[in-house]
Amino acid sequence: MRTVLSADGTKIAFDQAGQGPPVILVVGAFNDRSTGAPLAKAMESQLTVLNYDRRGRGASGDTQPYAVEREVDDLDALIREAGGAAHVFGYSSGATLALEGAARGLNITKLALYEAPFMVGDGVRRPPKDVAGQLAKLVASGRRGEAVELFQTKLVGIPEQVVAQLRHAPFRPALEAMAHTLVYDASIVGDLELPTAQLRSVRAPTLVVYGSDSPAFMGSAAKALAKALPDGHVRALDGQSHDIVPTALAPVLLEFFAATPHA
Repeated sequence: MRTVLSADGTKIAFDQAGQGPPVILVVGAFNDRSTGAPLAKAMESQLTVLNYDRRGRGASGDTQPYAVEREVDDLDALIREAGGAAHVFGYSSGATLALEGAARGLNITKLALYEAPFMVGDGVRRPPKDVAGQLAKLVASGRRGEAVELFQTKLVGIPEQVVAQLRHAPFRPALEAMAHTLVYDASIVGDLELPTAQLRSVRAPTLVVYGSDSPAFMGSAAKALAKALPDGHVRALDGQSHDIVPTALAPVLLEFFAATPHA
C-alpha cells in the first residue's frame, strides 16, 4: 500500500501494480479498494493499475467538511502520482465521480464507466430531495443501519422486503461501517438525472458499459449517456448484471484502453 496527499492534505491510500499505461479505478458505494482488487489483478499484465480507497474508506483519511470537489481533488492527486495523465475506470457512483472529474478538466486520457446510476425518461424513480442530508442525520445519531437501508431503498431501488431480508446478512456489519460514506455517494449522484450540459465538457474518449442482465433502465441510461458525450461509445456485456466480473469486464477495458484514439 502507498499513499498520496490530496489538495487538502488528506492521505489517500492506494495499491499500484502492473506495467504499461496507468489506469485508476474508482469504486462505488459500499466499496473500498478490495472491491477493485480482482479487476486490477486481471489488467495488470498490460496496464499499471492504481486502485485506491476513496476518502472515508479503508486506509484513506476523511478530512471534514466533505465536498464532492475534494473527491475530484483526490482523483487529480492520483493522476499526478501516475505521471500527470491516466486512463480512469469508474464503477456505479464511482463512474459518476469519474465523469465529474473529466468534466472539470482532469487529465484523463480515456474514460471507461460501468453502470453509472443515472435515470432517464419520464416516470423513472427519483430519490427524495436532500437524501444526503437525511443520511447525514441518521449517521450522526448512530443509526447506521437505518442509513444503509435508506440508501438501499431510495437510491439503489432495492425493494423494502428484500432489504428487510438482508438485515441479518453476514456482510451487513461491513455495510454499516461504511454508512458515513453513503452521504458522500448521495452527494455525488444527486437526483440521478443525466447532467447533459456538463457532459459536453468531457473531452476524453469514453466507453459506457452496462450488463445485459441488469434492469432495463441501466441500459437506457448507458445509451443516453454515451449519446450525450462528445466522444461516447456504448457496449453491453452479455449475461452480466451490476456486479463486476473481471473475466467479463477486463478484456473489454483492455481492448478499449489499448486502442489508438481517432484523430
